[in-house]
Amino acid sequence: MNRFKRILASVLCLGVIASFSGCGNTSTSSASSEKPTIRVGSKDFTEGLIVSEIYALALEKAGYPVERVFDISGSLVHTALTSNQIDLYPEYTGTGLLSVLGMDLITDPQQVYDTVKEEYEKQFQITWLDYAQANDGQGMVIRTDVAQKLGISTISDLQAHASELRFASQGEFDVRADGLPALEAMYGAFDWKSTKVYDGGLKYQVLANDEADVTVGYTTDGALADTDTYTSLIDDKQVWPPYNLAPIVRDDVLEASPEIADVLNAVSAKLDTATLTQMNAKVDVEKQEYEDVAAEFFNSIQ
Repeated sequence: MNRFKRILASVLCLGVIASFSGCGNTSTSSASSEKPTIRVGSKDFTEGLIVSEIYALALEKAGYPVERVFDISGSLVHTALTSNQIDLYPEYTGTGLLSVLGMDLITDPQQVYDTVKEEYEKQFQITWLDYAQANDGQGMVIRTDVAQKLGISTISDLQAHASELRFASQGEFDVRADGLPALEAMYGAFDWKSTKVYDGGLKYQVLANDEADVTVGYTTDGALADTDTYTSLIDDKQVWPPYNLAPIVRDDVLEASPEIADVLNAVSAKLDTATLTQMNAKVDVEKQEYEDVAAEFFNSIQ
């Protein structure tokens, strides 16, 4: 109905334009029309959709028309940017380092950022804007009651108590180079009390049902907002790289509209791991629409 009213208003405005000098705030319309349309992309998962929508809202408030090009496969989104199908999207520093650039593991967040920023500029003419404190990386998750009982807060603690714990694996984690082998190379062997493979979509339910004590997760999984039930453990030896979130933009787009950098950097400054986790929970757990969650957050930082 709101959309119909907007269309009707536009038609009425056009119908009287011959008799009046304008319709509405002509200065705002003129300013907006001078700015190019920005094509904002997103990956095809909850967090990508939420953050891209926040970017879009911020750009629209700054007067830019926005075309949303969402739900792009993670394997294709980089190509969409380099081939001029989109102008920007949120990316993760660890993904840029390992998956796109194919470089060696680095665990210091600033060093990872500096490396991808330099290499993307050199290889792709793409700029990494400021990175957020939000880190959506690999992690180990334990039931909170078990963590409190055994005094477990780090992965080192987890390794020391592994023989008392039931591990809910997703199968590939046990053999993947950056999975359990990497974990054991850094922390030592994890001699679980038992281990069983579960579907990844059921891992938090398995813990909540007391069928297992520990599983593998990502640090901004929506379920982790329920800290009474789940505890995300500290990777105290930094076996996994950081996956800090940042907008990445083609250089030609920034050269044409340098203001974009300030607009998006202001968003990144407000995003931390807990905030992303809470927003993911609203969509994945509470079943709210990602557009509504993004709008609520964006309005809260104005």
